[in-house]
Amino acid sequence: MKLMESKTGLMEDREIVSEADWLVARKDLLTREKEFSRQRDALSAARHSLPWVKIDKKYVFDGPKGKETLAELFDGRSQLIVYHFMFGPDWEEGCKSCSYLADHFDGANWHLPNRDVTFVAVSRAPLAEIEPYKKRLGWRFKWRSSHGSDFNFDYHVSATEDEKAKGKMFYNYKMDELMSDEMPGLSVFYKNENGEVFHTYSTYARGLDMLVGTYNFLDLVPKGRDENSDSTMDWVRRHDRY
Repeated sequence: MKLMESKTGLMEDREIVSEADWLVARKDLLTREKEFSRQRDALSAARHSLPWVKIDKKYVFDGPKGKETLAELFDGRSQLIVYHFMFGPDWEEGCKSCSYLADHFDGANWHLPNRDVTFVAVSRAPLAEIEPYKKRLGWRFKWRSSHGSDFNFDYHVSATEDEKAKGKMFYNYKMDELMSDEMPGLSVFYKNENGEVFHTYSTYARGLDMLVGTYNFLDLVPKGRDENSDSTMDWVRRHDRY
């Protein structure tokens, strides 16, 4: 027996079976889920084993209490996660897709400091633009401005003037068509007991999916993410505009 698609689109061509037959199919999927978990653990282990790059360049950020160096962003901890939030110097508000991701940050941030991890978002927009937007959306996480710094350019989330002129940007480890002056990403840093800072990891594009708890919920339901493959996140709104 099959259910045909309804006018609402909620029921597509889906097979309806007995509880016993469903259990067979579910156990088969469980085997695949367990294999995926093992592969994910192995991938995480490989990520932890990546070589590091020592950071000798001095980066300075603007915060509510004044200037802060990259080393100071660690806030007394040894590990730092930086989310590269798309918010350009001349933008009126932050990117809606980054805002969707940012809705998930504060929940994790209750726990990260207790695992020796500091989290901070960084954007090229001036702090005077960042602070009102952060307040509007009710976020608590630390957010700093890299305005006037090379930080965004060095971590390949902001297009240089040369890249803009050529219409191509080095992003996600390859040169590609320029889609926006600002792009999303995440970078991880480590600080040792001598105060030396190292870059350990960066990820971009679909590599950021792991930050989005909402997607994990949507992946559990029959319609899944229900996104247009050519324009993912086109359904997303800033949470004060749904």
